[in-house]
Amino acid sequence: MPPTLASVVRTSALHLTVLAGADHLERPVRWVHTSELDDPTPFLEGGELLLTTGIKLGKAATKLQAYVHRLADAGVVGLGLGVGLSHSEVPQALVEAAAQRGLPLLRVPEATPFIAISKTVSAALAAEQYEAVTTSFEAQEELTRAALGKDGTTAIVRRLAARLGGWAALYDGSGALSAVAPDWAARRAGRLAAEVDRLRRRPAPSSAALQGRAGTIDTADEDYVVVQSLGADRRPRGFLAVGTEDRITPTERYVLNAAVALLTLTLERSRELRQAEEKMGAALLRMVLAGEVGTARQVAAGLFGGLPEGTVRVLVAAAGPGPEAAEALGELADRAENAGGKVGEKLLVSREDGAHGPRLTVLALDNGSVHRACLGAVEEHEGLALGVSAPAALEEAGTAHAQAERALAVAQRGGRRTVDHEEVGAGSLLPLLGEEAVTAFAEGLLRPLRDHDRTARGDLVASLRAWLSRHGQWDAAAADLGVHRHTLRYRMRRVEELLGRSLDDTDVRMELWLALRSGEE
Repeated sequence: MPPTLASVVRTSALHLTVLAGADHLERPVRWVHTSELDDPTPFLEGGELLLTTGIKLGKAATKLQAYVHRLADAGVVGLGLGVGLSHSEVPQALVEAAAQRGLPLLRVPEATPFIAISKTVSAALAAEQYEAVTTSFEAQEELTRAALGKDGTTAIVRRLAARLGGWAALYDGSGALSAVAPDWAARRAGRLAAEVDRLRRRPAPSSAALQGRAGTIDTADEDYVVVQSLGADRRPRGFLAVGTEDRITPTERYVLNAAVALLTLTLERSRELRQAEEKMGAALLRMVLAGEVGTARQVAAGLFGGLPEGTVRVLVAAAGPGPEAAEALGELADRAENAGGKVGEKLLVSREDGAHGPRLTVLALDNGSVHRACLGAVEEHEGLALGVSAPAALEEAGTAHAQAERALAVAQRGGRRTVDHEEVGAGSLLPLLGEEAVTAFAEGLLRPLRDHDRTARGDLVASLRAWLSRHGQWDAAAADLGVHRHTLRYRMRRVEELLGRSLDDTDVRMELWLALRSGEE
């Protein structure tokens, strides 16, 4: 910590006396400045202890008050008046003005040279800088040893928390908490999800400080929190958060910066390894999809830790136009890999740029962590569409891939986020709809609507067809019809009234769709 006015006053050899502002002696002194100008503020930066003999001040109360106000407004932390030259004692008006502004006023005896006060502060500042450099060097060594150990990033987080006397948390690129120390800080780190999510949308590196004590995170906490994104190529690879009881000191900032540098280096190194693994995984996935499962198993056993075993699914994701959608596809891949890494679940991932834009293919365990993570990520990001195959054995991955591609095509045409192969089916029911019983059912079901359309305005049949084809999406269906969505909503309410059935019922929707398609055959 820098020297304070209190530490300077406690230096017995200086024989200083506090005449005003005794409640503000804990202010840090950044420098000592001597001036005999009646307005030295143009030469000040704030944080100085100003020393003067008052030659230009005189004894007029108004002038002394104006002088004190100028110094206080400029951020001077203390004023020392040397007696014995122009003033035999400190003027009472100066004492009163300093007390009014809360500016510490020190009486400097004639026997104490100003240079002695400057040397005292300079020595304290030098000691502070030496301590900061020493502490920073020791912390860098300690954190570097931790980074090289088997625990890696987790060890860095643990050492950093101990160094700061608070807590530290590391999040992966998706914003999920991956390490925290001490263990009791997990709940506090979990409350930062919104702040981490905001940083995810900014180029790395960037940071945010929550220094408002309490209310910024939780009224039960009184931490000062700093959140820092980690990454060297604008894309965040992770996030570091630290919480301390008091604001971080300059020395602690050095320690934090050292941890950020080491974690960034570690994550970037891990990224290079992941890129090599991605290439290997993509090659293995191509082999599996081509039916060369035996060969893929042999290769993966020695270099990739094996293949997913058991029932699997193939998921194919595509991004819409624009850089944000393509970036979301990369985040989907990161989410899948992070989900698999946390639980040791095997997966194969392949990214490629095809004729229809970037694609991501994932082979993962049915209903496993990776499968669920992909579904969740697609729901969070606009511009992504996902096709999911039926459950299959690894040897059937080629067929599953074709299923996922068909499901993806349905999702893209229908403007949907996710479509499972079970929704698409392997064949079509339309050839069955020509039978007399089905035709009679369709005519009877739709007769109230067709009768309405013949005798009144409304186009209920066409509106129902458009609404069902758009899976109940009001805006898209209204656009197809060239009407306002409120008009379409009125028509659908009229359909329910005429049919006496709710369109919220999935079975009703299915029957109506089949009835409409029957009439097209």
